[in-house]
Amino acid sequence: MNAELLLMFTLSCDRAYLYAHPERDLTADETSRYDQALAKRASGIPAQYITGHQEFWGMDFIVTPAVLIPRPETEHVIETVLPLARLLTKPRIVDVGTGSGCIALVLAKELGTAEIHATDISPAAQEIARVNAARHQLQDRVQFHQTDLLTGLEPGAFDFVVSNPPYVGRSEEDEVQLEVRKFEPSQAVFAGETGIEVIARLIPQAQSALKLGGWLVMEISGTIVRQVEVALQDWGSVSVVRDLQQIPRVAVARKN
Repeated sequence: MNAELLLMFTLSCDRAYLYAHPERDLTADETSRYDQALAKRASGIPAQYITGHQEFWGMDFIVTPAVLIPRPETEHVIETVLPLARLLTKPRIVDVGTGSGCIALVLAKELGTAEIHATDISPAAQEIARVNAARHQLQDRVQFHQTDLLTGLEPGAFDFVVSNPPYVGRSEEDEVQLEVRKFEPSQAVFAGETGIEVIARLIPQAQSALKLGGWLVMEISGTIVRQVEVALQDWGSVSVVRDLQQIPRVAVARKN
C-alpha cells in the first residue's frame, strides 16, 4: 500500500489511474523520484511526511514533521463532539494543541454556526494549521492562538474544550513505533514520564475555560484511562468511549 501511495504521489495521479494504465512506463525522471521516495520510506520516514498529505474525516491535510500525523482513532473525538454541539445554536469550541488543525477544521466544516478557536504552543504547527485552514477556505472560521494549552483564553467562555493532547509516557517509549519516536514531533507524542502530565494540567485549565455545563472531550489511551478517571472525579457525566479495537480512546466530562 505504501509503494502504491508513493507511486501515486510521484505521478500526481489517483489509484484508479494506476489500475487503468498498467502498461504505462515511468520516465527516467519519474523513476528517479520514485526511487528517492521509496528510499525515504525504507529509512522509516512516514509516507505522509514524504507526500506531505494525510486524509482525515474525508478532508486532505498538509502535514510536515512539525505536526503529528492525523490518525483514524482521533475521528472518535469528532464523533463524540458533534451530537453534543448540535444541541446548541452557536457553540463556542476550543481545540487545544491543534497541530495540523484537523480537529478544529473538521468541526468548523461540520458546525456552520460554531465559533472555533485553536491553540498550539508551536509556531511551526500553527503555520501548518493556518495553511490547512486556507486550503479548505475556513481561515475566517477558526481563530488561532499561539499559547500553552489554554493560557490567556477567556475564562468561562467555551461550551467545549476538545483536545488530542500528548498522552504517551517516556516509560512506554520502547513500545512506541520506531517511526513515531524518530520522526513525529516529540512534544506532540510524549507528555512526560507517565503520560498523564499534560492532561493533568489541561483538566483544571478546562474547568476554568468552560461555561457551566460545558464539555471536556479529549483523546486518551488505555494505559492512562484510570488516572484520567481519577483526575475527573469532581466533574459530572464522566464517560470513556472505546475505539473499534475496544481500547479506551476518548474521555468525556461535563463541568458541574
